[in-house]
Amino acid sequence: MFAGYQHEVTGTPLGELVERESFTDFARDLMFGVDAHREELDRLIGEHAVDWSIDRIAPLERSILRTALYEILYRDDVPEEVAIDEAVELAKVFSGSEAPGFVNGILGAVVRDLASSRGGAA
Repeated sequence: MFAGYQHEVTGTPLGELVERESFTDFARDLMFGVDAHREELDRLIGEHAVDWSIDRIAPLERSILRTALYEILYRDDVPEEVAIDEAVELAKVFSGSEAPGFVNGILGAVVRDLASSRGGAA
């Protein structure tokens, strides 16, 4: 999540960030996976962020949302609830007081829509 944030804010290529830091394979998958699917993730965030464009969302919250959505959509080893809980906790620690509810609301709405499109309940 922080590497994605740093990449977006500074423009430093992900490959360069990876070379400077020691990341687990899981963290590398998240970084490069989020980057590869950024357009889709941003579209989902924009569709579910009521009255907010993706550009109005603070870079750190965007990074948190993108990472959690990537886990939800592409990591079968991460339960949806865990991805959401971790995102909300990150927002509590590193963002403003309204960010956790905002992050939870967007992620919850995406999961509900995915469940209904699959014919299940969230």
